[in-house]
Amino acid sequence: MLDDFAVFILSHGRADKVDTLRTLKRCGYTGRVYIVIDNEDEQAEKYYQNFGRDMVIMFDKAAIAETFDEGDNFQDRRAVIYARNACFDIARDLDIKYFMQLDDDYNDFRYKIDGNLLHIDRAGINSADKIIGLLLEFYKSIRAVSIALAQGGDFIGGVGNNLHKSMGRRRKAMNTFICSIDRPFQFIGRVNEDVNTYTSFQNKGNLFLTFPFLAIQQAESQKNSGGMTEMYLDSGTYIKSFYSVMYFPSAIKVEMMGESHRRLHHSIKWDNAVPAIISEKWRNA
Repeated sequence: MLDDFAVFILSHGRADKVDTLRTLKRCGYTGRVYIVIDNEDEQAEKYYQNFGRDMVIMFDKAAIAETFDEGDNFQDRRAVIYARNACFDIARDLDIKYFMQLDDDYNDFRYKIDGNLLHIDRAGINSADKIIGLLLEFYKSIRAVSIALAQGGDFIGGVGNNLHKSMGRRRKAMNTFICSIDRPFQFIGRVNEDVNTYTSFQNKGNLFLTFPFLAIQQAESQKNSGGMTEMYLDSGTYIKSFYSVMYFPSAIKVEMMGESHRRLHHSIKWDNAVPAIISEKWRNA
């Protein structure tokens, strides 16, 4: 792995359950990795005991909160956005140019589209060093602010699902952000920070996208204690989704989603959200 790259695993209250670290090792990752925690975590000493002080990086949560728009005045900092924004300063302090942010609850990385561009669902990744290296080279070759791996929900519908049909032209990025200190940005909005950020920033001409060939698999957020679970249980998906409506009402609304378990969720009208390239056929003679 490159000397100027590292993986940051963002964690809170799960010192004994950093599944992502075990998953990375099982999948063959041997590069630099740090566990990022905040100074409000009651399990901080347990993290140091379990992983050592060289691997665990602590940041000042209240200080980071002063540097970006939280979108509310609730004074509730049970959210991952503080760690996401802290990573840029942490990377600079560690002389890291490129980094990949991961949540702490991934139990697998899976192949989702094969070399023939066919939809698959296959575990067994054992060359994470090579895969992350190729992702990083792809990121360096384009002008995207950040790129991300897909999530399981992106492939609902199986063959012919929306992400497969778009073949990577999805202008979203969630969970697994590959970033660079040379392409800095700030996540915004205490909750639903990924949607708030990739919609608002792309409206100004920046580029975020999902790499569709690989996907992370993680525990269900409201069945996994610690992290942001308690906040989701307290506020529900309506308030979570409405942060994005607040930031971008001309392109985002809240509507019902799901089949057997219906719930409110954000819905993006992409034609209103981001600049697009107009086909040459519309050029005036």
